[in-house]
Amino acid sequence: MAQATTSTNNAPVIQAEKVSGPWRDAWRAFRRNKIAMAGLIMIVFFVLIALLAPVIAPYDYKAQELADRLKPPSSEHWFGTDDLGRDLFTRVLYGARISLWVGTFSVVGSIILGTLLGILAGFYGKWVDMIISRMFDILLAFPSILLAIAIVAILGPSLQNALLAIAIVNIPTYGRLVRAKVLGLKNEEYITAARSIGMKDSGILLRHILPNSLTPIIVQGTLGIATAIIEAAALGFLGLGAQPPAPEWGKMLSDSRQFIATAPWTVVFPGVSIMLTVLAFNLMGDGLRDALDPRMKN
Repeated sequence: MAQATTSTNNAPVIQAEKVSGPWRDAWRAFRRNKIAMAGLIMIVFFVLIALLAPVIAPYDYKAQELADRLKPPSSEHWFGTDDLGRDLFTRVLYGARISLWVGTFSVVGSIILGTLLGILAGFYGKWVDMIISRMFDILLAFPSILLAIAIVAILGPSLQNALLAIAIVNIPTYGRLVRAKVLGLKNEEYITAARSIGMKDSGILLRHILPNSLTPIIVQGTLGIATAIIEAAALGFLGLGAQPPAPEWGKMLSDSRQFIATAPWTVVFPGVSIMLTVLAFNLMGDGLRDALDPRMKN
């Protein structure tokens, strides 16, 4: 039986081709985008400080020291203190946990429900599409922040209810996105071929429709986290989100607005944290869009 041997003469050496695929190509394109990589690095930074907040924070975020109230930034309190003498640096660190938690999980909930409804509407059409589309239209008839305020007002102010409200108001965004994608996919030849060999609808949806709908979902989900963080901060600013003494960035801005002139650091650091986090997700989302959309490639 012949066995493979190593060539010792001038025989050409065949080198294995580099493994390539759409996701690997997308990652290469993403890495070449310096602005998108900067956004990714910023996101990793905020995630790390959120996870390591108990280790990094020099004080307890609930600890009050009225003798130290409204102290400017110093070596003892890097970001200064608020009107109750609490260390702002510590509270900003813990605030990253809340903002990222609300932003991520509200978007995950929106994606799951929106994708499910969008697939059903686009794939089955007829009365199913009509009912689901009208539900989306009703939700989109209201400004998202006003609808979120109404939901939280009914359920009661809390961080969990704010997360639920943000998830609900963003469902139509993902549902209509997926519905449009499915309408374009369900008449493709490979879907017709799958039907002809007797594949069930559930198999077609899970093996063909859903995987080919992931690209716009990923891009919109990344951008949606930025929107969800802003909405959570807005609800917190109105007193409908995280409740005291939770160090939520929007609530910190609300509590400090009366000290803008006398103690501007109480507003600057939470505000800059919101701005940088939202900017990071927007930069990364734009980079993902450019990397995953074939129309954006040369």
